[in-house]
Amino acid sequence: MKFALGLLVLLIAALFISYWLSPLHTFNTLVPKDGGARKVAASVAFGDDARQALDIYAPANAEGGALPVIVFFYGGSWDSGTRHGYDFAGRALAAQGFVVVIPDYRLVPNVHYPAFVEDGASAVRWVQANIADYGGDASRLVLSGHSAGAYIGAMLAYDDRWLGDARSAVRGFAGLAGPYDFLPLDTAASRAAFGEWPRLEETQPISWVEAGAPPALILTGADDTTVKAHNGRSLAERLTDRDVVAQEVEYAGVDHIDILIAMARPLRGRAPVLHDVAQFARNVAGSSD
Repeated sequence: MKFALGLLVLLIAALFISYWLSPLHTFNTLVPKDGGARKVAASVAFGDDARQALDIYAPANAEGGALPVIVFFYGGSWDSGTRHGYDFAGRALAAQGFVVVIPDYRLVPNVHYPAFVEDGASAVRWVQANIADYGGDASRLVLSGHSAGAYIGAMLAYDDRWLGDARSAVRGFAGLAGPYDFLPLDTAASRAAFGEWPRLEETQPISWVEAGAPPALILTGADDTTVKAHNGRSLAERLTDRDVVAQEVEYAGVDHIDILIAMARPLRGRAPVLHDVAQFARNVAGSSD
């Protein structure tokens, strides 16, 4: 009895420490996952650095032609995070009928802007060259992400310095609580990531929007105090001014983390984030052939 009680205490302590060190990783470990999806590849390298690797998810019983692809970039203030904490998101999106790719990328302080955007571009190019082997259609990509990951996705979607002609495969961008218009740099994380760049306006997604850019779904939480709502509004306005379709959705009672974990099975009642992203991706990229 004492042994069992001691083991329970150790388990609780281990979970507490794990949560303190990496709350999303712990959340991902404990939360029930979607059964309609499977991980089809893990730790696939798209570069030479250990952080340049990705995981791939697909519907469990995919039939027919190649599926549209969602490339999802996680957040973490450009200085933290790992794809291993987002299995719940990869499976949730894949169960909706997509091949889903979740890449890692290099982080501050080891690198600074634009290295993490360059890593995102390398991951997308890898997807275009290889995703057919996993049932995906390389010509129908939707870029998505949360927070700092939404920033990476927006830069790839709207700044053609990174993907060049390959950007033509990007059918749309779906951003969750992303920073798109955040000058002046007023947080330690943004100064660490971007402060060394000599022309700060070049770091902002809104600076690169032009006519003919991919349509956008811009999702924000009304209670988000981490990334202010004006970021989404600014990007939506800039896109609309350039005659690019932009749908902006603000979820009442949702904060910066809620908007992400609402994609998990037990928490979808908080906000229809998964439904909205999946429906947008179907609209812009279609369903299976």
